[in-house]
Amino acid sequence: MAVAADRARLAIRLRIIPACGTVDCVARNESVDCGTGERMSRIFESLPRRSKILWVTSAGGHLSEVLKIDDAISSHEDSLWVTFDTPQAQSLLADRRVSFVDYVAPRDVAGSIVAWRRVREILKTEKFDACISTGAAVAAFALPYVALRGTPAFFVESLARATGPSATGRIMRAAPRVRTLSQYESWATTSWPFQGSIVDGWEPHETRTSQDGGRKILVTLGTIRPYRFDRAVDAVLRSLRAGDDVVWQLGATTRDDLPGDVHSELGFHELTQLASEADVVVSHAGVGSLLQMLELGKLPVLAVRSSRHGEHVDDHQSQIAVEMADRGLARLLDFSGSNEQNFETASTIGVSPTTPSRP
Repeated sequence: MAVAADRARLAIRLRIIPACGTVDCVARNESVDCGTGERMSRIFESLPRRSKILWVTSAGGHLSEVLKIDDAISSHEDSLWVTFDTPQAQSLLADRRVSFVDYVAPRDVAGSIVAWRRVREILKTEKFDACISTGAAVAAFALPYVALRGTPAFFVESLARATGPSATGRIMRAAPRVRTLSQYESWATTSWPFQGSIVDGWEPHETRTSQDGGRKILVTLGTIRPYRFDRAVDAVLRSLRAGDDVVWQLGATTRDDLPGDVHSELGFHELTQLASEADVVVSHAGVGSLLQMLELGKLPVLAVRSSRHGEHVDDHQSQIAVEMADRGLARLLDFSGSNEQNFETASTIGVSPTTPSRP
């Protein structure tokens, strides 16, 4: 815990997270009191107060991350969000200006160009103080274009990238005038300065004793297309016991052999409610899902997508999953063996900020 505490103090000193140690109060549901908190790192101090920001980001974890940044820097209400039209985005951005673009798959050059064209049209009629993104491919051409027009552009590499920058990140590093930031000190350089991590300042703690009988289990596999995740579904099925009440959010994984309630997608607030009520949450190791669970005080069982099994474009989920497990903030789903101990831990251990909230 000493390492986590040091990271938390560093992050607070650099003002990447609130001093209370929390992140965005459950995307503004205010279930955790952040107090006034500290503001974002001095990297953004050059921007005008209440800056009008053009946010360009994929939905899912990338959107969750930029929402944390927005909470820290308090952008102007006229800021504009360019992202995908998903239930999560509709829920989280309901009171904000949004320009939805078509889904851009990982490494989808054609889709990235379409998103750039939308940004180009927006800039014909509006000016912004800055453009900020955490990825992914939706920003590959848009962010460098904004930078070349003279608008300050920032790329904060996703928390999912624990060992180095993503493909989009490497493009951003090569792009003139785009400032790049890392959330991991271990691979930070002068080109990728470390500014703290949005998961610093959390620790596990016991919440209740073990229980017999049926459990409420939420399985959430994210919405990334076109990647199925049958291994995770099968592992959970093998781990269920009599009386378990299961809700499945499967994304692209279509199944007709599952007990309980099955959904392709769920809105952010509905997913939050289900997770709050669950004894066990099994989640793919996506940043958005992980942040949501931490904010709810849940220790998730993380199902790691593998490129070798055709479950994702690469293996970045293993990086964030191992990082969270090493911090004691998650367990890893066993795809071939028993998950009884994983489910037991998830049902009896929660997480909370290491730094007390301020009034």
